[in-house]
Amino acid sequence: MTVAATRPLSVIGAPSSAGAYGPGQERAPATFRHHGLIAELAARGLDVTDRGDGATCHWEVDETNPTVSNVDVVAAVALELADTVAAALAEDHNVLVLGGDCTVELGTVAGTIRDGATVGLAYIDLDADLNTPETGDGILDWMGVAHLLDVQGADDRLSALANRRPMLPPDAVRLFAVDNITAAEQAVIDRLEISHEPLSAVLTDPSSVSARTRSWAQSFDVLLVHVDADVLDFVQFPIAENTRVRPGLDLPSLEKLLTELCALPNWRALTLTEINPDHAPDEQQSFHQLIAMLGNVLEQPRPTPLG
Repeated sequence: MTVAATRPLSVIGAPSSAGAYGPGQERAPATFRHHGLIAELAARGLDVTDRGDGATCHWEVDETNPTVSNVDVVAAVALELADTVAAALAEDHNVLVLGGDCTVELGTVAGTIRDGATVGLAYIDLDADLNTPETGDGILDWMGVAHLLDVQGADDRLSALANRRPMLPPDAVRLFAVDNITAAEQAVIDRLEISHEPLSAVLTDPSSVSARTRSWAQSFDVLLVHVDADVLDFVQFPIAENTRVRPGLDLPSLEKLLTELCALPNWRALTLTEINPDHAPDEQQSFHQLIAMLGNVLEQPRPTPLG
């Protein structure tokens, strides 16, 4: 098997906002390419394969599924992405998935676990995404982790997407920079003992967060990293779907966290979600900053030892 730092990189677009509160995120993969992502990664010495985009799916009002809006579309997007991710990993590539809303992570995970690997998921998001159709508001992009864990009340169309159920056990998920947890989600965290690093810890004590993360990550064959752009402070960097004004990470802090996670030797995929180009005050400037961050994260010369 190829050493992590020298593997080719497959870029895969999942242009869907079907699981979100509104449209816009489906434009992100094409916008990244328009502003030169593939060329920038290649210029940094990465062996890049652009596997293109899955079907473009826009958010729509879904009156027939009030508790799981657009669930059939979300499931179809995840299955299509799972096939492409599985094919890339089978060729011993690392993967960069450009979402789309947070539900595309279901596809990244479903594709990764097909070969029976043990998988850890580092989930970077201000929200815990542990709501279910019984506790949420019908919008699926803050229910993704609940469906990965097959939490009681999850929808079968999503929890049963892969060749095992649950797709991940509770100790395989670690939440990072979480700062908005509903009462129902907190009950799930407590019951399942889900590890989480609150936003305050990531901001004020990143070295301790890194040490705990390395210890946790070494238990898995494969490490996946998920990023919801709403982890960025919207006032400082307005790009996410969610326009709420809450504390968050600045771009350098997110880059540092991603650099440490993607430097671990078992890292294989980074999924970037909830970027809405329509919210950028200057699209070109914002995407050039995001592309530079991804280049810095992914061009690392050697993996960081675990332990």
